[in-house]
Amino acid sequence: MLDWLNNYVASQKKALDTINPADLVPLIATLREAHRAGRRIYVCGNGGSAANASHFVTDLGKNSSEAIGTPFRVMSLTDNVAWITAIGNDYSFDDSFLRQLHNYGEAGDVLLVISVSGNSPNVVKALEWAKPRGLKTIALVGGKRGRAAALADQVIAVGDTHYGRVEDVQMNILHMLCYAFVESDEARK
Repeated sequence: MLDWLNNYVASQKKALDTINPADLVPLIATLREAHRAGRRIYVCGNGGSAANASHFVTDLGKNSSEAIGTPFRVMSLTDNVAWITAIGNDYSFDDSFLRQLHNYGEAGDVLLVISVSGNSPNVVKALEWAKPRGLKTIALVGGKRGRAAALADQVIAVGDTHYGRVEDVQMNILHMLCYAFVESDEARK
């Protein structure tokens, strides 16, 4: 068991090391620009990525907003179970994020998607809807990149395909995006 745990930790460190911190600077700038312009930031994903989306929205909406002094207009498209199940039942689960964006999304808003495979149909459909309507798009994906990486304006790909490791690194990235506004004077400028 100890060997397996040591190998897991080593693999997790290796996955985290595939992220270049300099690649996160433009994402922080996109979030800062959206905040300054009063634009909305939508976040979505499935399973563990949905949990990461909710966690990120909480941190950005509470901690980062408090540090800046004005709120980020941020919303998780994964958190309204009644709406998601109504869309899934009446249309298709593949439309669960797209149909929410249809009600809210406007040019200049930001859509941040989180997907290990990069091929989740509901995430891909949201990106396909958002791009021609002028939303800025960000994808956090795993090593296979998938269709989401091909569609998004900004992409961070974790160099691993193990769901647990990729989701953990994606949460590290999301925490860095939030805590940049909490702890870095440069991010708040």
